[in-house]
Amino acid sequence: METTPDFAAPLGKMWKTLAGMNLPAAAMTELQGVYLKQSTELWNQTLQTKPAPAVDRRFAAKEWSSNPGSTFVAQMYLLNARTLMQMADQVQGDEKTRARIRFAVQQWVDATAPSNYLALNPEAQRKALDTQGESLAHGIKQLLHDVQQGHVSQTDESLFEVGRNVATSEGSVVFENALFQLIEYRPLTTKVFERPMLFVPPCINKYYILDLQPDNSLIRHTVAQGHRVFVVSWRNADESIKSFTWDQYIEDAAIRAVRAVQEITGATKINTLGFCVGGTILSTALAVLAARGHKPAASVTLLTTFLDFTSTGVLDLFIDEGMVKMREMTLGPHSPGGANLLKGQELATTFSFLRPNDLVWNYVVGNYLKGETPPPFDLLYWNSDSTNLPGPMYCWYLRNTYLENNLVKPGKLTVCGEKIDLGRIDAPAYVYASREDHIVPWEGAYRNTQVLKGKTRFVLGASGHIAGVINPPAKGKRSHWIGAGAALPASAQDWFDKAKEHPGSWWTDWVGWLNSHAGRQVTAPKAPGNRQYKVIEPAPGRYVKAKAT
Repeated sequence: METTPDFAAPLGKMWKTLAGMNLPAAAMTELQGVYLKQSTELWNQTLQTKPAPAVDRRFAAKEWSSNPGSTFVAQMYLLNARTLMQMADQVQGDEKTRARIRFAVQQWVDATAPSNYLALNPEAQRKALDTQGESLAHGIKQLLHDVQQGHVSQTDESLFEVGRNVATSEGSVVFENALFQLIEYRPLTTKVFERPMLFVPPCINKYYILDLQPDNSLIRHTVAQGHRVFVVSWRNADESIKSFTWDQYIEDAAIRAVRAVQEITGATKINTLGFCVGGTILSTALAVLAARGHKPAASVTLLTTFLDFTSTGVLDLFIDEGMVKMREMTLGPHSPGGANLLKGQELATTFSFLRPNDLVWNYVVGNYLKGETPPPFDLLYWNSDSTNLPGPMYCWYLRNTYLENNLVKPGKLTVCGEKIDLGRIDAPAYVYASREDHIVPWEGAYRNTQVLKGKTRFVLGASGHIAGVINPPAKGKRSHWIGAGAALPASAQDWFDKAKEHPGSWWTDWVGWLNSHAGRQVTAPKAPGNRQYKVIEPAPGRYVKAKAT
């Protein structure tokens, strides 16, 4: 395409860039023909009659459909967007390069939607007129607030406070060191299972995603089923631990937490759960312990976790040798001035732009153009409560998982002085994945079933990385899939083809499985901790309240 309509000027730069990539001539000719035909039809519809409304939720408000000019702009934008993506699909090169180009084009397309600009958004213009400019004034005020806080507000953060209306399950901090606090939760039953439960959440987020509200808390739900639950609450990394390594996260956090739970409860075997990166950390720790001749896990639950990083989805687009070396040079122990922190806001922004229309532009339009205060939502408050990571730990993780996939290679890595082999983790395992997960694609999580050697159950839930996991049974939402029989074929699709869909939450299935590995019922403890592990402070503790700076 040599020219684009004037109102589509924001897309013009990307259009010319793609056109200069020596795309196949036949494909370009076909795309040009289709584009000219469809753009002419849209123009004629506008001249002769009211054009059809754009089928896209960004343009669903009546102000878009009641104004022929706005409808035409929306329709032409969507046509340009489709054509640009079709052009991106024609770029010649290796698959990773082509995927990166598609991702970049999609980001550009999403950013240049007419709904994102006051001059082109009739809905925002109407609201400005109806409120006599108050919506614009409020929007500017919110923009300045967000600039000051360093991120786009996805919810009204002033309505939430950790320990007051999120992370409220009753418990006590019974151990702490430089990396984590260990929380023991108060039993809700007179009897508990003899084998306690240890949760290892992701260190790139705060643990209370597992304890948002009483009615959607996986922690509280597990306690209510009669389990004695302990949770790792990671420290929000600051300058004092900026040089900490992956080995320290394994030895001084995950392994230390396992030992503390054993010593507090007197149990030799404990049930364990890891969520996302927490699952990778937990599995590494169990592999280190196996190499030392210790197998403390009665069971292992992995929620949306990678062990084999062969198929990592969209995140793979960001990671190559050059990117990892750059991170090592700026964050690692040998960077100028020594190790540095990976700032939490950088991670949060990256994850938001994996779904830009839902997690970025939707709020730009609502917060700034319309002057609306985003509604209260506990999950989005948690999402904005970012965490820092020590640079050396993060760099090791990038290189040995996403880049080189070394963790899954038996004997390839030495962690905490031990050659590790994940195959030596032979405890029964429950592997959960979410079907629409864009961070840990379910096919990648399924590969865990081929890595772990214990008897494994794989369950696939509906929805995404977080909403799929946080799905309490009482809500009656979504569904999950369970395989036919105990067979776990090498192919994820082969498993899915024979799996059966069940309505509602996967939590019920998991609790039934967990109970079978929890031992007999014993009298619940009257107090948290013991003589060696005394109560330090009430849950949720200090660490989770520290904000990333």
